[in-house]
Amino acid sequence: MPIQEEYKVKLEVFEGPLDLLLYLIKKDEVDIYDIPIELITRQYMEYLNLMRLLDFDIAGEFLVMAATLMMIKSRMLLPPEERPELEPEEDDPRWELIRQLIEYKKFKDAASNLQEMEARASNMFLHNAPEPAGALKQPGVGLEDVTIFDLIAAFNEALKRIPADQVGEIKAERFTVADGIAAILERLREHSEVVFATLFQPLSTRHEIIFTFLALLELMRLRKAVARQSAAFGEIVIARPETQPQSSASDSNVASTS
Repeated sequence: MPIQEEYKVKLEVFEGPLDLLLYLIKKDEVDIYDIPIELITRQYMEYLNLMRLLDFDIAGEFLVMAATLMMIKSRMLLPPEERPELEPEEDDPRWELIRQLIEYKKFKDAASNLQEMEARASNMFLHNAPEPAGALKQPGVGLEDVTIFDLIAAFNEALKRIPADQVGEIKAERFTVADGIAAILERLREHSEVVFATLFQPLSTRHEIIFTFLALLELMRLRKAVARQSAAFGEIVIARPETQPQSSASDSNVASTS
């Protein structure tokens, strides 16, 4: 059954293809000026296929970047004398992509610094000043500490742990996003936080893992859960938002979402 018949992922916070490439470069600890194009292309396509598996609403620029990576990869396989004529500084087929990544990273780092300055300023209050309206009352989206690519990487690891002979058939009536939401909320009621990987341990099929992951994204979108990492690319922990009121009525409403 196509996933979109039950649920379509629409996130408020989502990164683009350059963010994914920077994520892969940082994750693999490679030199941005000497990108191993074969490795990065293979990993990029793997993430793209995972996003398609989850029926993410993939923007066209992801596909354009995939085509660009494949073109660069094919040009690098050619002997230097057979490559198209380029300016001396652009002999490397990767150069234009590297330039884009460096420029994008500069703007991204600048934006991140501004956000940090804003966050520090928002936590400073004059002595005896009234508390700003809404201060510390919004639990956060949950995609600020952990990127969507971190979550997809952890989801991919959960899929890889399933033995091929235990995948089973995908049947719509067996497990739904609503079932996944109810199960995660129950875990968060019992424990203030849970390790991401443990959400999938009792499950036995790709279908259940996929729909549990979609359920988690929905809970994060609804601000019923947040994801955190103690270190870059470290273990992901799912927790209740610290300021989220616990209400059985609201939880039951969320659990009925599909």
